[in-house]
Amino acid sequence: MSTATPIEATPDQLAAVTYDERGLVPAIVQDAATGRVLMMAWMNAETLQMSLAEGRTVFWSRSRQEVWRKGDTSGDRQWIREAYYDCDGDTLLFVVEQEGRGACHTGEFTCFHRAFGPDPA
Repeated sequence: MSTATPIEATPDQLAAVTYDERGLVPAIVQDAATGRVLMMAWMNAETLQMSLAEGRTVFWSRSRQEVWRKGDTSGDRQWIREAYYDCDGDTLLFVVEQEGRGACHTGEFTCFHRAFGPDPA
C-alpha cells in the first residue's frame, strides 16, 4: 500500500490559485508512472488544502455538493507525489501514484480512454 506524502504550500502559493465564480478550480490528475492523464475533477480552496495536507486527492463533487475523497468507496486512491498550479493560477495538476484498478468510475485506468478518429485496431 502506498503512503501519503503531504505537501506544504506557502500562503502565497495558495493565494495564487484563481477560482471561478462557483469557487472552483479544475484539477488534472496525471499518473506518475506512465505520464498518462487520468482524470479531471474540481477542487475548492478547502479540498485543495485537504489534498495537500493529506497527500491524497480530495475533490468537490458538483453533483452531490460535497467533499469527495478519491477512492473512499472504490479503493482506487490517488497518492499525491507532486502538485502544480499553472501560470494563470486557474488550473491545478497533481502527479499521483494511482492505487487500485484506475481513476475512471467505469473501471478504465484513465477517464481519457476514448479517442476521436478512426479506431486504430
